[in-house]
Amino acid sequence: MERHYDFIVVGSGIAGLFYSIKVAELNREARIAIITKKGETDSSTNRAQGGIAAVLAGTDSFEAHITDTVKTGQGLCHREVVEKIVEAGPSVIKELIRYGVEFTRVDGAFDLGREGGHSHNRVVHATDFTGQEIERALLAACRSKKGQIDIYRDHIALDVTTFRSGGEEIAAGVFVFSEKNREFTAFYAPVTMLCTGGLCQAYYHNTNPKIATGDGLAIAYRAGVSVANLEFIQFHPTLLYNPGRWPFLISEAVRGEGARLMSVDGRFIMDEAHEQKDLAPRDVVARVIDKELKESGEEYVLLDISHRDGKFIRERFPNIYKECLRRGFDITQRPIPVVPAAHYACGGVVSTIEGETELPGLYTAGEIAMTGMHGANRLASNSLLEAVVMAEFAAGKSTEYFRNAELPRSSTVDHTLYSSLKYPREKILVAHDRRELTRIMSDFFGIVRSEERLNLAREKVRQIKTAIEQYYLATPATYAVVELRNMATVAELIIKSALLRLESRGLHYIVDYPGPKKRYERDTVIPGLSEEEVQARERAS
Repeated sequence: MERHYDFIVVGSGIAGLFYSIKVAELNREARIAIITKKGETDSSTNRAQGGIAAVLAGTDSFEAHITDTVKTGQGLCHREVVEKIVEAGPSVIKELIRYGVEFTRVDGAFDLGREGGHSHNRVVHATDFTGQEIERALLAACRSKKGQIDIYRDHIALDVTTFRSGGEEIAAGVFVFSEKNREFTAFYAPVTMLCTGGLCQAYYHNTNPKIATGDGLAIAYRAGVSVANLEFIQFHPTLLYNPGRWPFLISEAVRGEGARLMSVDGRFIMDEAHEQKDLAPRDVVARVIDKELKESGEEYVLLDISHRDGKFIRERFPNIYKECLRRGFDITQRPIPVVPAAHYACGGVVSTIEGETELPGLYTAGEIAMTGMHGANRLASNSLLEAVVMAEFAAGKSTEYFRNAELPRSSTVDHTLYSSLKYPREKILVAHDRRELTRIMSDFFGIVRSEERLNLAREKVRQIKTAIEQYYLATPATYAVVELRNMATVAELIIKSALLRLESRGLHYIVDYPGPKKRYERDTVIPGLSEEEVQARERAS
């Protein structure tokens, strides 16, 4: 089956939805397809509790926000990118409000929170379910454009399609599979936007929705696009420790309101660890907790906000309060157990701030992208900021491209468009144990690493990946198989990135090389596979 559009958007988080609305406004006659793997609200955006960092207070400044971001990024932020994104913050907040997002206010003014690494209160939020509120409003805005924006639920993108023009590969859309309908569909468009979010489902302990399997990064890499800085995986310090239950994140904003981290025996573990104590950057907090757990032999530490007024806690964090209470923890009465978990990838597909990649016609926005905004460590609540600003800029840039682009119609598609799925080896893959892969990543590529463990992980992941690539099942395709293939690709790229950086910087702490080195003050870039390389691999398999 074939479907033709003007713009294809893969992903339905804040970046994909905001981009779609903007493109629809800039191109009144354009038709846009949003392809989402599950339901529209299955996204990291929907789980975001904290908020969006933006300079909205008279006591704050762009320079202060830029300085905090660059300091946290430890020498790897692209300052010009940081400047543009930070300075666009207030305007995109206004745009979100225009689309119906209702942020929390006190006496008419934004109730600005403060999180780790920030020198000022600048996190605009909707109590403690900011992402859910943004998702609600943007989905409503997209649905109001029915007839111009079509949403395809329960569809997974398998590969980017390309065609050759003047000796250059150009993106032409994506191949898509619907497990529910048992259909493969070729979606064609001059512009393809990947907003597929994160990849932390590659870890056993993670805070991400189940769909965050790195699909967009894997298919971009297979299409020949470079990836970078994948060694910088941010571990959120405070996942509720509740074995056997679906992970629940305790927002950093809780520490912003005075919560403190304690050992099981009651010691405040951040007091001597950093000048900002419990509001230290996430990499510092996560390593302190990791050290405490290894030295004490305990399985968790404690987070205590019970010294604050109970009414304030319930009103400021209604979602966190209710969910913790549902699981047997009353945060107004006693400390709660927490552990660090894989949360956010600071690296991704190499992209400009306007979302452009090396492949003409292919754009990215949000967590999948590596623009240089975050460097070696992301400043809290800068992720949603980057996502919405990138989407805004990318809408304008891709519109320029669209108005000058040409795409072969179906009569020429068969012999001009390329995807690995067209080749014989791309049959049904063996459904290997996903848990084995994620355990390897959590056990060997956690908060603190060693060169020996990285090399062991590389060999183990390579064996799993080789098995996935070489064996077939004579059963119908499933999301599980497609996701596993992508997760294995992502895991291999993460480890490869880490072994290319023999220093400790930001989120990458390797005990063999405990300090930063000047020669590594650069991005770790891994070139994508060329079409010829993919075909050669296909033939070899």
